[in-house]
Amino acid sequence: MRRRNGAVRGVRRDMDVVAAGELGEELGERATLVQFSTAFCQPCRATRRILSEVSGMVPGVRHVEIDAESRLDLVRRFDIMRTPTVLVLDGAGRVTKKASGQPRKADVIAALGFTASHETDAT
Repeated sequence: MRRRNGAVRGVRRDMDVVAAGELGEELGERATLVQFSTAFCQPCRATRRILSEVSGMVPGVRHVEIDAESRLDLVRRFDIMRTPTVLVLDGAGRVTKKASGQPRKADVIAALGFTASHETDAT
């Protein structure tokens, strides 16, 4: 489990699309980093810093934080088992990657590279 902690991995192809209204904020033009957190989660704070830095570095990327305790509908829908969990959405709102636990900054950036190439292949 330690080896997989925070690892960014691909998701099932049948994962559905997230609309901006569901998150309460607009989606990023290129990608959206959706972080599920809880109030007393120490790794959630570090993950927030990492995702904020990445979204500030990469144009068109947005970071949205969701309180897992108040959004149980989304927790169930995306099978969130722990916090922090990060979903990487492409520009259309499709979930392309998921990380359970605190991800490394380099892994998040690499996941965004996948998202950009994925969008290019689809057009």
